[in-house]
Amino acid sequence: MAVQGRTTEPDQDRPLDIIGVIDDDGEVELDDVILSRRMEEMYRRAHPDALPADIYFPELLRLQAELIKLQDWVVARKEKVVILFEGRDSAGKGGVIKRITQRLNPRVVRTVALPAPSDREKSQWYFQRYVPHLPAGGEIVLFDRSWYNRAGVERVMGFASEDEVGQFFHDVPEFERMLVRSGIRVIKYWFSITDEEQQLRFLVRIHDPLKQWKLSPMDLQSRVRWEDYTRAKEEMFARTNIPEAPWYIVEGNDKRAARLNCIDHFLSLIPYEEIPHEPVELPDRVYNTDYERAVLPPELYVPQRFGRQPPAAEVAAAPEPAVQPAPAVIAPSPKPVRLVAERNPVLASPEADDAEGRRALRRREGGWGARLRSLLPGAD
Repeated sequence: MAVQGRTTEPDQDRPLDIIGVIDDDGEVELDDVILSRRMEEMYRRAHPDALPADIYFPELLRLQAELIKLQDWVVARKEKVVILFEGRDSAGKGGVIKRITQRLNPRVVRTVALPAPSDREKSQWYFQRYVPHLPAGGEIVLFDRSWYNRAGVERVMGFASEDEVGQFFHDVPEFERMLVRSGIRVIKYWFSITDEEQQLRFLVRIHDPLKQWKLSPMDLQSRVRWEDYTRAKEEMFARTNIPEAPWYIVEGNDKRAARLNCIDHFLSLIPYEEIPHEPVELPDRVYNTDYERAVLPPELYVPQRFGRQPPAAEVAAAPEPAVQPAPAVIAPSPKPVRLVAERNPVLASPEADDAEGRRALRRREGGWGARLRSLLPGAD
């Protein structure tokens, strides 16, 4: 059985080897995991020409590197960018948003996904709840659904009256022109999939416990009201596709291709350029010979259910050794001084020798220092 260019043996008990959908860079394509063999076969037949992984992942990394350049340019130029992601339920908006933000600074690029409005918000000016989330200079904001809810789900499901919808269509072109005049770049994407593809993705969500949370009553109603959503979308395009903020349609049946096409198109809309940076140099480590790191008690550590127990925890959990009485006179040991001087030549001085001698004396006076030395050979 083939899964995104990888195979599993047909006699395996498990339906899908999840390792087959993890690339070397660590991105887990859980969106493509189908738990049922029958569902996987249906999905594969429906996507015979899907973009293969050996093309998708290198191109994704290349585009994400360009997104980092764009981010630097936005910060340096104090640009303001808004991207609206609209479309059919399960059309792939979240997948594209995840790949855009995956390697970017969350202090610069943030996603806004508002819940249903409260009673107080319903009494406000319609755009009021969205305005606080608009970007300041040097920020990019991605709206996972936006003020176009009024032209879509609110209209189709009867949450907004026809008068409210008409007022929205009258206001939204001027609202977006105001945003553009204020210096905000407004980009609007509509993700389109076929009726058959949406049904297949809903079935996948129903049978995949990792995706069932994505199904809401509104999503299920979108199957019943497919044509109603189509008519609402067509009128929305006709009345809100303005030159200052046009709509762009992303074909979403092939999820991987849709992600690459959308990111590539977004980059083409912004006249960014690479911002020069000063070379980054790692400063030398400065060693304080008067300081010894304490061994922390084991209860401060998260339990190690996976991986190896950390050395500090092993030291703290070890039995208390017998403390030998310290000799009356101890000469400073040259070994720690030599090691410190090799790591940081600044410390190779008579003052350092004196400090190290005092440190060696304190270590040999007993207490947790003696305990640590006895448990860790060579700690001297």
